[in-house]
Amino acid sequence: MSIDAVRLELVKNAIGSVVDEMVLTVVRIAYSSIMKDTMDMSSAFCDGRGRLIAQGLSLPLHLGSIPDAMDAVIERYGDDFAPGDVVIFNDPYQGGMHLPDIFMFRPVFVGEHLLGFGILVAHHNDMGGRVPGSSAADSTEVFQEGLQIPILKLYDRGVLNQTLLDILARNVRVPDTVLGDLRAQEAACRIADRGMRELADRYGVAELEACFDALLDYSEREARRTIAAIPDGVYSFTDYLDDDGIHPNQPVKVMVTLTIAGEELSADLTGSSPQVSGAINSTLSFAKSAIYFAVRAIMDSDAPNNAGFIRPIRVVAPEGCLFNPRRPGAVAARGVSGFRLIDATFGALAKAVPRYPRAAGEGGTTSYSIGGYDAEGRYVLFREALMGAWGAGFEREGVDGVANPAANISNAPIEMIENTAPIRIERYALVADSGGIGAWRGGLAIERQLRFLGERAVFQLRSDRRQHPPFGIFSGGPGGASNNLLERDGVWEQMPTKFTRSLQKDQAFRHTTAGGGGYGDPVTRHPGAVLDDVRNGKVSTESAYEDYRVVILRDPWRIDDAATAALRGNPPAREQESARGTP
Repeated sequence: MSIDAVRLELVKNAIGSVVDEMVLTVVRIAYSSIMKDTMDMSSAFCDGRGRLIAQGLSLPLHLGSIPDAMDAVIERYGDDFAPGDVVIFNDPYQGGMHLPDIFMFRPVFVGEHLLGFGILVAHHNDMGGRVPGSSAADSTEVFQEGLQIPILKLYDRGVLNQTLLDILARNVRVPDTVLGDLRAQEAACRIADRGMRELADRYGVAELEACFDALLDYSEREARRTIAAIPDGVYSFTDYLDDDGIHPNQPVKVMVTLTIAGEELSADLTGSSPQVSGAINSTLSFAKSAIYFAVRAIMDSDAPNNAGFIRPIRVVAPEGCLFNPRRPGAVAARGVSGFRLIDATFGALAKAVPRYPRAAGEGGTTSYSIGGYDAEGRYVLFREALMGAWGAGFEREGVDGVANPAANISNAPIEMIENTAPIRIERYALVADSGGIGAWRGGLAIERQLRFLGERAVFQLRSDRRQHPPFGIFSGGPGGASNNLLERDGVWEQMPTKFTRSLQKDQAFRHTTAGGGGYGDPVTRHPGAVLDDVRNGKVSTESAYEDYRVVILRDPWRIDDAATAALRGNPPAREQESARGTP
């Protein structure tokens, strides 16, 4: 069937609206802050053959995981789907990512015809296990991380599986919140069912499914066009994680080798560290997502994120390595490795197409959870993801105070935190001189200090990028290193990048994210851009002098052109022809 281009665009946007409405539904009615405020979730629609057709707003890193999860569901149930069914699971070794991420699938039927599946994967506050939040980096096997849910029907032809809900409620610390969030997921999947059936009524099943094929082919063409523009060759990059959460000061290797051959790209993760003891192992589906995202980030097309896009991309990871662990390896903190794989892929791409990738960002989300009792003896569980700074790129400054582009989530508002948890936020600020120096400066780090006002709690945190800060590219400097400090009796104690520790009343914690890496030689940065950074408190006058070779004078703020020219060995800045901000 021939599809008119305008018609196809209308259908594409209509499906996009359906999957976006799924996310907004969860935001409106979910219980936990991790869903309502942070928006740690992703929605999608797959057709009746299980092919990813559209992904909603929110986490790009779920892009590659949803197809693998869909394949696992179809393998489990085959053709045994009926109207009113809802399938859920969280098993990372059965198509999932880590236990807090529950996948939910609702088949969409038009009459007796299976049109597809509405899918929503969301991060839940707790799945039980040894540490509140179920995401501790210092767990050593998946059994410590919480309740594993195999692929099961939560609803079978509209009949609720109450036994499954009862088991789930008995194994988590905040059952009301978890069950409430699960109902929000189910409501979102009903939105997909309603929205896609409305589209089938409007366009007809045959035309709608022809549009599915056309959208897949469109994304595939755009992906192949992007890959074909990369010079053929083999490009490798190696980065390191600080540690695995169990063995301090033992770096974990992340290596990616990209092979470009015409319109196809292969990413080989051989050479990365073997599976580690701690919980930073990444499932292969999550590793695929990291590679897909890195390629997508250099595309100049608005083609939808669907199964067509990933057709020309192949990801290889040996079984038993960091990015393809064997059961029962712990995977709760797999985000640490996934974000690092993105950075390494950008590093490899920079060797092939230097003007497209950015330098390394802050290293991904810093995740923490506090589970304990408030002053009235009530149990409270709060978790948050902190970020963010982007690295700089060619003619692109690093960005301050935003989500990592692979996460696309937000930090929780201070007012919400203080109203829902026994926590006081005492500092939330950008950190001067933390962005990597360069012709284009890396994004600034964020410092967040909180004080626990409850009686006692268990506090777990995962972070990285202290011993191996975000790299700069093409003579750009690295971003500032991350840091963790825990206060006890007025004394600040240095903490590891990953830890689980008891928290007492009035104890404070301070986390500093890493800054983004810089791009290009800092001495070629336009002096006017350096002056702007100094006036805005992003760069100190000392760094302007030592790193950028720019002499800044105060009262009023201005550049000492003669001194700067002498320091740089160049003509005065006012005589340079280069445009502001361009080296």
